[in-house]
Amino acid sequence: MTTSSRDKLIATLNHRQPDRVCVDFGATAVTGIHVSALSRLRRALIGDEDYRVKVIEPYQMLGEIDDTLREYLGIDVVSVNLPNTMFGFRNENWKPFTLFDGTEALVPGNFNVTPDERGGLYIYPEGDTSVPPSAFMPQGGDFFDALCRQNPIREEYLDPADNLEEFALLSEDDIACLSRKSKEVAEKNMGAILIAPGAAFGDIALVPATWMKKTRGIRDVQEWYISTIARRDYVYKVFERQCEIALQNMNRLIDALGGSIQAVFLTGTDFGTQQGLFISKKSYQDLYKPFHKAINDMIHKNSDWKTFIHSCGSVYELIPEFIDAGFDILNPVQCSAAGMDAARLKKEFGRDLVFWGGGVDTQKTLPFGAPDQVYQEVRERIQIFNEGGGFVFNSIHNVQSKVPLENMLAMFRAVKDDGQ
Repeated sequence: MTTSSRDKLIATLNHRQPDRVCVDFGATAVTGIHVSALSRLRRALIGDEDYRVKVIEPYQMLGEIDDTLREYLGIDVVSVNLPNTMFGFRNENWKPFTLFDGTEALVPGNFNVTPDERGGLYIYPEGDTSVPPSAFMPQGGDFFDALCRQNPIREEYLDPADNLEEFALLSEDDIACLSRKSKEVAEKNMGAILIAPGAAFGDIALVPATWMKKTRGIRDVQEWYISTIARRDYVYKVFERQCEIALQNMNRLIDALGGSIQAVFLTGTDFGTQQGLFISKKSYQDLYKPFHKAINDMIHKNSDWKTFIHSCGSVYELIPEFIDAGFDILNPVQCSAAGMDAARLKKEFGRDLVFWGGGVDTQKTLPFGAPDQVYQEVRERIQIFNEGGGFVFNSIHNVQSKVPLENMLAMFRAVKDDGQ
């Protein structure tokens, strides 16, 4: 019997075998598809040559998977999030924009860019071109890179409050917006994941604060990483206050959203490289784990929500720590990194973790393999990870712009064949 997408996600998160594998594309900023690739995919499957895909995450230029395409692809999970982007403007007042590769898309009204002398594009916080830009896309590029806007650091004036400006209690309008979205998703019987604001400790994509017109505190990527050792007390104080705010927000969100969502995206802080960890296990235990555990414990005590951690790279050694901290879901499951063999992960951690991702390698197989290689890898990963439930199919991180159409079609054909 075919179940609804909502029931499929609930079964998956509770380690029960669904009637077919649960699928997510587009529900988070780390499980999406670049607008260029998405435009080609939609045109091939749906037609409608004049349709322009909306860029809903302009930092990585991720496209919106609309209801028509979502139904066609059998996608089960959608996002419940606030409409603000990584550049501080809202997803509204859409206008046309053409990417370097010729893709015609729609971008938010305050997506304002100016060229440099080589044809690259600067973009601005809140779309305000009167202030310094916060990110840059080189000529021919596919997405933006954050620009360093670090003021000179004077140790005697460093104040943790300067790295806390972006963390605040949600407004009543914010709560109402998320509550309304969650109810709309529930009425459609879709699976839902809440993108929780302010719960990611030290996420390096957020440290530069690309949405802020003026940054204070420690905002340079390299300086931030150094500070986790050299200014540990400072970083710990930032995390302490951030955690207090996040707990208050989470408590209000649980009351407002209740059973209309099934999972919550808490953190996207990366702890791994291709070959191993780039922090020690002890550093995770001392600096990050106490705050992860505090938020996970509160959510599990007061709701049925499952909690989601994203960490790229070879994090095998930290997985027991993630589980002990209370996380239920691991993403992106980078099977191409050292020690991250799919069968090994499922055997050792499959009873405790839901694997959300890992469905196909986005560094080699999906962009550079033949369609039959893509198909075979997807089928193998579903067979491994979906045994007994506990697997939401997604690629390993976002599908990038230049992935061949034939390979994307092979990926979705392999997913669809799981239900045959």
